[in-house]
Amino acid sequence: MSEQPSEKSQGGGESTATVVVAAVANLGIALAKAVAGVISGSSAMLSEAAHSVADTVTELMLLVSLKAGDKPADEEHPLGYGGARYIWALLASVATFVGGGIFAIYDGVHTLTHGEAPGDPLISYIVLGVAFLLEGYSLRTGLKQARGEADRYGVRLKRYLRHTPDTAVKAVVMEDSAALAGLLLAAAGLLGGQLTGSGVWDGVASLCIGVLLVYVAWVLGHANAELLIGRPLPREMRDTVRAELLADPHVVAVLELTTLLQGPKEALVAAKVDFRDMSSAADIERACDRMARRIQERFPSIRRVYLDPTPGTGQEPAGGPGQD
Repeated sequence: MSEQPSEKSQGGGESTATVVVAAVANLGIALAKAVAGVISGSSAMLSEAAHSVADTVTELMLLVSLKAGDKPADEEHPLGYGGARYIWALLASVATFVGGGIFAIYDGVHTLTHGEAPGDPLISYIVLGVAFLLEGYSLRTGLKQARGEADRYGVRLKRYLRHTPDTAVKAVVMEDSAALAGLLLAAAGLLGGQLTGSGVWDGVASLCIGVLLVYVAWVLGHANAELLIGRPLPREMRDTVRAELLADPHVVAVLELTTLLQGPKEALVAAKVDFRDMSSAADIERACDRMARRIQERFPSIRRVYLDPTPGTGQEPAGGPGQD
């Protein structure tokens, strides 16, 4: 059995910077959108203001999650605080759903049922243009980090964003992408109302923004819930870990291999290993230490390796009832 002390993830500072940039941008944008919405009477602009407020609250929660997840393991939490990151990130997705999506859908329905006439859209167009630039910069920051991580793991950006356990970066990229789409929808609603004189376009745009936010909240919530329940390392990594164990001359078989992601850069490996009957207790101890070091050198994100010497008689073969 071997355990490597938990260290602060290498990407923690970069993730924090990405979230801070997004939070500051969204706070300024939310105020500008709210003023423009009141002046123009546009429900789509008010929905966008709610969208930005929800994004700001989300990013503040993500900052809390980053700090909570970086706390070192202690006697009360021997496996660390990695799960706290996903609890706060899950709450952030709920904030996006309630604070942004539900409000936008309600405002859109209200506009459609009450037939509000659109006001002067000039100030709204200006705010949308400035917001687009700020959101674009925030998205660029998030994508830059995501691309760097994807290149480091040798996978495509889309695959990285789909499977990454760093839900803070995933949230920023998804929310900023949705924000840019929402700005375009709001602009389309304003333009439609300006050309036709009907508030229907504005209401429809608000509804579309609400549906978009609900979708983003569901995707992020599902990703965090999956990590809270417990997600293993990717199959390629599990196969490599098993190969490292089987490469030791004292090992006969890997009877069971269990892996668990505990954070963006922190994972646990536990395995039941059948050793050769002729191996002494000292041989087994040295082999366990040797295998743990090899695995941690190959994958620095694996902080803890627990190996359980287990007789092979009557045991399930490798790839049995566990993860594999």
